Amino acid sequence: MPVIFVARSSKLGKWASDVGLSKHVYKVGVAEASELKAVVASGWAGEADWAVVKKEAVEGITEEDAIARLAAKQKMIDPNLYPKLRGTTGVFKVLPAQVENHILVARALSGASELGELKLKPADFGEYLIHNALK
Repeated sequence: MPVIFVARSSKLGKWASDVGLSKHVYKVGVAEASELKAVVASGWAGEADWAVVKKEAVEGITEEDAIARLAAKQKMIDPNLYPKLRGTTGVFKVLPAQVENHILVARALSGASELGELKLKPADFGEYLIHNALK
């Protein structure tokens, strides 16, 4: 069964921060559940330290569809502008404020009385990207 996943590389995040993008860059993709570990281990953008931060089983969606849906709502980094990313599609720059807003709205709609302070984790970014790719 296919899964949509969000992966991050700390080395790519450092590079992205150095070139002025943001340290919050994530790769979104779709792969078969049985092949996910091998796909992530092969790496992207010349980095091999990728780790899956969030995944979710999906049916009837391809990687191209998921990336196109997400690119309509979120800033995808153009792989033609950065030689390091050449040929790597599906790498997105995510601002923490967008993720915080997403979480606050979801909590408010669910009727949570205590919204509290947020401390974002990579899984929160993954949840945000998957939600926007599937909607």
